[in-house]
Amino acid sequence: MRIAIFAAGVLAIAIVLWDAFEIVVLPRTVTRRFRLARTYFKWTWRGWSRLAHPLRSEGRRERVLSVYGPLSLVGLIAVWASVLVTGFAMLQWSIGSRLQTLAGGSVTFADDVYMSGTTLFTLGLGDVHPVSGAARLLTVAESGLGFGFLALVIAYFPVLYQSFSRREVRLTLLDAWAGSPPAAAEA
Repeated sequence: MRIAIFAAGVLAIAIVLWDAFEIVVLPRTVTRRFRLARTYFKWTWRGWSRLAHPLRSEGRRERVLSVYGPLSLVGLIAVWASVLVTGFAMLQWSIGSRLQTLAGGSVTFADDVYMSGTTLFTLGLGDVHPVSGAARLLTVAESGLGFGFLALVIAYFPVLYQSFSRREVRLTLLDAWAGSPPAAAEA
């Protein structure tokens, strides 16, 4: 059972890291069938568009739909972080939860999740800490990965903002290029 949980934790971490790499770092389109981000956007867009569909005013509906892009990006980062925290908690649990808490007593999976969350986000509060060599190694690996992951994701925001700004400029100029009213051919 512990080996299966360990393998599932490694797989969850690998899926998130690969997905984030393909989206943030890789400069080309990926055509793989399963992608975590694609699944996330597919399901959240369905819900968001159903939320906006009943609105009668086209302007209001467009405003509600326009919020989806930036909000979904923040949501995707939250999903990635949640899966990483859960994956590392699964690894900690599978090696026997070699953690010590200030309260003492037995360590639960919730303690593993808490430890993983404080480690990934480099908080390190100290109320839960690893006591075995393997747990310490895992904690150091997670904190390094979390620091790099958060830095990479935060560095990606200006690139996205720049792309959206260029797109908005082109859309604004579209009317001038096409003429008013728009026509297929312009002299």
